[in-house]
Amino acid sequence: QQLHQDNQRLKEEITPLVKSVTKDMKKKLVTLTERLINLERMVEHQPKREVLEKQEQAISSLKDDIKVSQEQITQLERAGPQGGRSQALVPQDVKNQLKTNEKQMAIQDIRLAELDLRFQVLETASYDGILMWKIRDYYRRKQEAKSGRTLSLYSQPFYTSRTGYKMCARVYLNGDGMGKGTHLSLFFVVMRGEYDALLPWPFQQKVSLMLLDQETFRRHVCDTFQPDTTSSSFKRPTTEMNVATGCPLFISHSVLETKTYLNDDTIFIKVKVDSTNIPVP
Repeated sequence: QQLHQDNQRLKEEITPLVKSVTKDMKKKLVTLTERLINLERMVEHQPKREVLEKQEQAISSLKDDIKVSQEQITQLERAGPQGGRSQALVPQDVKNQLKTNEKQMAIQDIRLAELDLRFQVLETASYDGILMWKIRDYYRRKQEAKSGRTLSLYSQPFYTSRTGYKMCARVYLNGDGMGKGTHLSLFFVVMRGEYDALLPWPFQQKVSLMLLDQETFRRHVCDTFQPDTTSSSFKRPTTEMNVATGCPLFISHSVLETKTYLNDDTIFIKVKVDSTNIPVP
């Protein structure tokens, strides 16, 4: 009888303590979730990487809290009057809450990883109308294009200014259309941007597509064109991106696959868009 009373008293003392620990962690999780949501809203404006690092530290700290709490609960269970049979000391709902916290932490980890990737894209984006695109593993990627696994590659977005046109490049390493199997095909794409409502349409800035010479730095392959303003490729985008336009026969594989343009299994593509005479919102 005395043992039962001691067991009950200890359980009554432990339960508020454990619930207090999990309640504190739950508050931290709610706060962290709100901060992540705000960070996701801010990411398009390219906040400093320190903000992301603080979120990583907060998640790491919360993980440590959960781990310590689990260890404390395990020790309390082992220290009970009936030794290994004192599992009832910690209520099941408290254990369930800890498991829920762990699952939520895993979700936050995934969201943070996605944010980190978006930061990387934003950090490499240029805002002067010039794209410098490094494509590694050329032969492997070309083979993937041949097999139909990955027909084309898209570059990261680039912009004519912070509030300007959003664009990207698209390349078919094994060619497209008339160039399929014999040429690299290179295209320019107008994308839907945040400030399209404040920009003139159709898009009419001069575009230069280039493959850079890595040997003498003087024999760049270049094709320059003025947009056809009647083409749907240059209208204001209503979907994520317009139809690509460019050069199916940009450069033959026989010329490209020399040390002039292909070095260390890597090629460099440059796209230059005339960013003059664009009204600044």
